[in-house]
Amino acid sequence: MKTLVVLPTYNESATIAEVLRRIRASATDDVDVLVVDDNSPDGTADLAEALAGELGRIEVLRRPHKAGLGSAYREGFKLGLAQGYEALVEMDADLSHDPSVLGALLAEIGSGADLAIGTRYMPGGKIPDWPWQRRAISRAGNRYARVMLGLAARDATSGYRAYHRRALERINLTAVRADGYGFQIEMAYKVARSGGILAEVPIEFRDRTLGRSKMSSRIVVEALVLVTWWGLEGRRRARRKRRAPVRA
Repeated sequence: MKTLVVLPTYNESATIAEVLRRIRASATDDVDVLVVDDNSPDGTADLAEALAGELGRIEVLRRPHKAGLGSAYREGFKLGLAQGYEALVEMDADLSHDPSVLGALLAEIGSGADLAIGTRYMPGGKIPDWPWQRRAISRAGNRYARVMLGLAARDATSGYRAYHRRALERINLTAVRADGYGFQIEMAYKVARSGGILAEVPIEFRDRTLGRSKMSSRIVVEALVLVTWWGLEGRRRARRKRRAPVRA
């Protein structure tokens, strides 16, 4: 499949070279990379462009200011769809996601899945660097999303995933507003609601050792509030549907 890996970056100069080299080493000739850089002051975009000339099939989209993870993926996906890519991949640029798993995610898409999620919470999945408290909070958040939204995915907050283009074409990307964890959950929810098939692949998630994490309490709270809102809205829609008069 013609595939585009979308890599949002902000101050990833410490890791961008290794990430791009490992993607190129793991990927087939049908995989391109789009680096979406939010005007990183550390020169991430310059490094990526230099590597593009060496490695090939890498483009850099420079944005004028920091606009967030969700915005970067939406813009990257829209460009990918316009350019005819069949599969579009989310991946972090901080070495948390192992590029060698890319083939397994794309195999699920090739087998009919609309969304293939790299999952930490299934046999074979691991988070070796997390203390039990953080792991418990993450599991509880995913369990809450499953209950509130009726999602079958065990790791709806995972940011390592692949979409078939038909899944993105069925949802309104412009209407997706969440960022961080909330963006990942919202996208999985919209794909599932549109009738899409979800698949999961086990991954080993590694905490970044270089650079600074972009995660914040605001992003976590945003995800919790949005999941609650979407869940309540879904229940209201279901009640209205049950109450609708049946035409003879």
